Amino acid sequence: MQPQVLIVDDEKSIVTLLKFNMEKAGFLTDVAYNGNEAVSKATETEYDLIILDLMLPGMDGMEVCKYLRANKIDTPILMLTAKDDEFDKVLGLELGADDYLTKPFSPKEVIARVKAILRRVNKDDKVVFQAIRIGDLIVYPERYEAEMYNKIITFTRKEFELLHYLAKHKGKVISRDQLLSGVWDYDFVGDTRIVDVHVSHLREKIEPDTKKPTYIKTIRGLGYKLEVPTS
Repeated sequence: MQPQVLIVDDEKSIVTLLKFNMEKAGFLTDVAYNGNEAVSKATETEYDLIILDLMLPGMDGMEVCKYLRANKIDTPILMLTAKDDEFDKVLGLELGADDYLTKPFSPKEVIARVKAILRRVNKDDKVVFQAIRIGDLIVYPERYEAEMYNKIITFTRKEFELLHYLAKHKGKVISRDQLLSGVWDYDFVGDTRIVDVHVSHLREKIEPDTKKPTYIKTIRGLGYKLEVPTS
């Protein structure tokens, strides 16, 4: 089946450009020109992915993303932003977006990001996972949850995929570029800040003290390592 993508942007020229290139690449497309229309369509139709602009009339992209995640709609979201602003990117990821691109962008890059997200989601859907224990932390891949001290911890999709990848390679140092390849499935060198943002979010959820992490260690000049705390 052809994957179906919802394109949400109030600039008709961008919608036309994305729609043409997405359909040329083999996707089915639907469109929305404001946040309210996007929410309505995303709650009524099961899309494979949503391309969501940040600056929208009515509900903006952040509000749309927050609403969908709060209502348990976990459709992958690629957020588009005209602002080269770290705050906007970080906030979008915090609210549950899977990835972001800054305008102006190349349609080829959008398609590459969309395919990467869908490859990752489809791959995970087909695999039967085993729970992984690291100290007091238990990772449950099939539930997209973890448990610590008998308390369930929930994550956004991408946060959990990063945690699971680190857990599968526990005790090993993984570079940021390796994480981009393994978690975001990029076939090119991307913005490694996206890795740092998600690691920060994971630490907030699993570390007793985020200033002195004992699970996810930063290995200077190399990357990150998930390990059993030594004390």
